Amino acid sequence: MNHIVMGIEGPVGSGKTSICRRLVKQLPNTILVNGGNLYRAIVYAFLQNKENIKDIKKETENIDIKQVMDECKVEIKIENQETKIYVVGKEIEEEKIQSKEASMAVSVVGGNADNRALFAFARNLIEELKNTSNVIIAGRSIMEIYPDTDYHFFITATLEERVNRKYIQYKGKIPKEEIKENIQKRDELQEKAGFYHLHEKTIVLDVTDCKTIEESTNKVLENLKILTTI
Repeated sequence: MNHIVMGIEGPVGSGKTSICRRLVKQLPNTILVNGGNLYRAIVYAFLQNKENIKDIKKETENIDIKQVMDECKVEIKIENQETKIYVVGKEIEEEKIQSKEASMAVSVVGGNADNRALFAFARNLIEELKNTSNVIIAGRSIMEIYPDTDYHFFITATLEERVNRKYIQYKGKIPKEEIKENIQKRDELQEKAGFYHLHEKTIVLDVTDCKTIEESTNKVLENLKILTTI
């Protein structure tokens, strides 16, 4: 059996991670590699002794992010069909790496650091997993990391809808205006870093009108021609 590699990208708040997790449940023998969480965990670990974003930008200029990963003892493991991230032997809580501070820092570091060694690490991991399973990758620069990706989806939604989704995710603890401002800043940083680049094989899916994650996921499934073979 030939296993496939599917990449899913998109702007902040588009629902890409939720879609990936739903796909893992619906597609047999499939593993989710959450590259975004790995990168977030590395930056989060690096952040612990830094004062502010200005320090982060200055200190990560061309820094080898894979070296930071090793020095901070960040590890990636496969558990329950999904990658889990550990820092110094302890699983990192997703709420921590999804915080406003960590999210903004990731947007800065992503376009500032040297990602080549980390991308090579990720490419080798995907190749290894592909030997026995279908692989879904969630994150940024997927086509750069793994050019042989079989399907590349770019999930998008309007700014208003993305703000609403993040507001729900934060359980109303952060005002919508603040969320909107943060999303716009991250959009700008990530676009400058080239993270929103569309490729020849990219399929753009607008999920603004989808009321549930199931509806969004079905949009992806409708474009999987090999659905019956995996």
